[in-house]
Amino acid sequence: MKTVGIIAEYNPFHNGHAYHIRKAKELAHADYCVVVMSGDFVQRGAPALMDKYLRAESALRNGADLVLELPVCYSISSAEHFARSSVALLDKLGVVDTLCFGSECGDIRVLTDFAQALVDESPVFKKTLDREIRIGHTYPQARNTALEASAPHLTSHINVLTTPNNILGIEYCKALLFWKSAMEPYTVKRTGSSYHDNSLDTGYCSAIAIRESIRHAGVSEELTRQIPASSLEVIKGAYGKTFPVFTDDLSLLTQYRLLSEESDGFTDYPDIDRELSDRIVKFLPQYRDFRSFCDLLKSKNRTYVRISRSLLHILLGIHRETLLQYGQEGWIFYARMLGFRESATPLLSAIKKNAGIPLLPKLADAEKQLAKTGLSMLEKDIYASHIYQSIVRSKFPDEDPLSEINEYKKPIIKI
Repeated sequence: MKTVGIIAEYNPFHNGHAYHIRKAKELAHADYCVVVMSGDFVQRGAPALMDKYLRAESALRNGADLVLELPVCYSISSAEHFARSSVALLDKLGVVDTLCFGSECGDIRVLTDFAQALVDESPVFKKTLDREIRIGHTYPQARNTALEASAPHLTSHINVLTTPNNILGIEYCKALLFWKSAMEPYTVKRTGSSYHDNSLDTGYCSAIAIRESIRHAGVSEELTRQIPASSLEVIKGAYGKTFPVFTDDLSLLTQYRLLSEESDGFTDYPDIDRELSDRIVKFLPQYRDFRSFCDLLKSKNRTYVRISRSLLHILLGIHRETLLQYGQEGWIFYARMLGFRESATPLLSAIKKNAGIPLLPKLADAEKQLAKTGLSMLEKDIYASHIYQSIVRSKFPDEDPLSEINEYKKPIIKI
């Protein structure tokens, strides 16, 4: 039995994602595909457009065999921690042979060479990096200069570091090296629109383009060319009932948390130093909504995305010391199932037999299977989901008024 792993957000699921799953299985000669997917909050520091169960169902309808949730403390983390934790989850299942991800360059050798150079951090690399940062260059600029000085054989490929999927792919390769994983990496060359392209004119458009189209036109006919029919069916049934959710839907809850903690400052949260904490306090009286506040706080050394992730850490109560504890004790402590294909029963049996962490089909069983640290991480996932569900309930108050905001009662998806 061969199994390929994919790390994704599916925000939302579209033709490019279906193509990736097909190609991943083909390249790896895999019988099964396991997807590690962000839950209700995603890596760019925003709520997912639609909840994790809808996105998991779309993936399962289009070739995925098992979808697991990436813990929220990592799904809204930096690219390095996002990649490292996702690879750790796949590796600890004990059955995943290969990892397949998309990239703009499509050359796994180039990506792994960059990963090795960044992991090695030769004396020349460190010296050049420190010098470039001291004279005021941003980290990406300093890193590129340091790589050119320390690994001249990579200079002709340095543009690889300018596109998002390549950068994340390198992080996946670094994570495989970090964990000394036996999983073999494969990459599928990205086709169609670029990551940031807002156009719907190509057969494989970006997730950003689809989100913007839904924001302005709802689930329009244009989307029939961009989303697999089985996924579109799911989306149409949920539109205006549980989605769409956008960043500014977090505005009031985030403002409340910021006002509640203003007197203590925010330096206990990841990526927030004294300077940023002071800026949050200083500009809090000008708070209007989530997005404009991020714009107000960003600076030369702090991007919008980095700020938005920091605000999400505050909203969801994820502290720096907690993340350090997770890292010291093993990073990942469970594999929470969001959904599976019934034909994948042999895969589930193999995971239960070989995994180094518990497979969680039911939250009710967690207390018996997890130690204190694992339960702490899971509680944050549940809290984040309840925050998301409360936003959905507030935005769509007329839908199913008797339903409960209760993650424990959410059934996993079976196809």
